[in-house]
Amino acid sequence: MTGKIIKGIAGFYYVYVSGYGTYECKAKGVFRKKGVKPLVGDDVTIVVIDEAEKIGNIEEILPRKNELIRPAVSNIDMALIIFAMAKPDPNLNLLDRFLVMMEFQNLPVTICFNKVDLADEETCKRFKQIYEPAGYPVLFCSAKQGIGIEALKSTIAHKTVTVAGPSGVGKSSLVNLIQTEHTMETGTISEKLKRGKHTTRHSEILPVSEDTFIVDTPGFSSLDVPGMEKEDLWRYYPEFAEYEPQCRFIGCSHINEPDCGVKNAKEEGSIPQERYENYKLLYEELKNIKKY
Repeated sequence: MTGKIIKGIAGFYYVYVSGYGTYECKAKGVFRKKGVKPLVGDDVTIVVIDEAEKIGNIEEILPRKNELIRPAVSNIDMALIIFAMAKPDPNLNLLDRFLVMMEFQNLPVTICFNKVDLADEETCKRFKQIYEPAGYPVLFCSAKQGIGIEALKSTIAHKTVTVAGPSGVGKSSLVNLIQTEHTMETGTISEKLKRGKHTTRHSEILPVSEDTFIVDTPGFSSLDVPGMEKEDLWRYYPEFAEYEPQCRFIGCSHINEPDCGVKNAKEEGSIPQERYENYKLLYEELKNIKKY
């Protein structure tokens, strides 16, 4: 039968099969020989060894649609980045880090601001002005008051979505509101994991419905992505692309050079000040990362 790996820990892979539940599986040795490691998010075929105990073996990893570096998951359709409007106040520099990471991995992003009940209309309008011109849909929700939940459900429907964001913004509350009874089938994992050996957080997939999955991933705050160079950072700011051809110099860093199309666009208000200032900070950070 065919299922999806929803958690991998200590050599065991938990495979969710719609309609049947979750099976604890080992991967065949042939994968190790080929240098292939199963990832959370992989669609796989399994052979059931013990139906009563829900134990099986992974026979085949089906072709991957994509494979992310951070988090290490596969077959993702979209990233949902959740920040709060207040308590804690949104850190737009951190938000841009998430956006750059997802752009680097060529993954569509929707931004969700939770706790909209704590914000005024002007602030909401400003956040839309900052991020929607860059191509990021912006949703406003309140897990506490149930605002925007239907729009959120509609956004993630029929997709495998990785959820990211800092602590305290209400990620868990929102995720709990969009789960259905299907999620209960993953409860079989929790008993097997009560071994007290594993304190590291791992990526985990929650089945929301038959073809909708949420990937809860460990947080991150630095741009430690292999292969990202400071010279390419501007490419992960989609709104810069329109103005880059107007730069006088080829290879313009958009920081100190004269006649820079990106800087001119920022001065004219076509590129938001917040996005440009964060670009400069991240550029400096990449510049200072030691290359070994």
